[in-house]
Amino acid sequence: MALSSPEQIAASQKASLDAFFGLTGKVFEGVEKLIALNLQVVRSALAESQENLTKAPATTDPQQWFTLQAGFTAPFSEKSLAYGRQLFDIASTTQAEVAQLAQSQYERYNAKVQALVEDAAKSAPAGSEAAIAAWKSAISATTTLYESLQKTGQQAVEMAGTNLEAVTASASKAAKRSAAESAAVAASAKR
Repeated sequence: MALSSPEQIAASQKASLDAFFGLTGKVFEGVEKLIALNLQVVRSALAESQENLTKAPATTDPQQWFTLQAGFTAPFSEKSLAYGRQLFDIASTTQAEVAQLAQSQYERYNAKVQALVEDAAKSAPAGSEAAIAAWKSAISATTTLYESLQKTGQQAVEMAGTNLEAVTASASKAAKRSAAESAAVAASAKR
């Protein structure tokens, strides 16, 4: 009995290629999103720099200068935090899509291995029940390990997201406080 016919081999190769190109497509989608985000940030930074540099020569009063400087730092902090959030969203979305593809590939592969073991068990000689049981046990242990690793990875991503939100909130408060202090210093310099 042949375990793999030419048709089965061709189908397996096609499935592997489809999985590879599906994975590659998801990664490239993530890279495209990252490039678009970076281009947007660069365009925005250039436009703001031009606007700010246009305003700077017109400031003659020290208070205007401090106010102008405070106006540069607060939005920069907020935009940096927003960039970090968007970057994390892109990375976590791409990771989730790749994980989903990997999960479906793993399930297909696992089903094929189980079918192979079942076919082998049907045609196995008498007395090989222990070997077949060991194969089935190994497959079960591998499945359990994979599921455990997948859950751990998902928990790590969720924890990173939670930590990013906490850091973002804290940094946003600090940036607002710093802007308020800069404005107070500028107001006291005017007096």
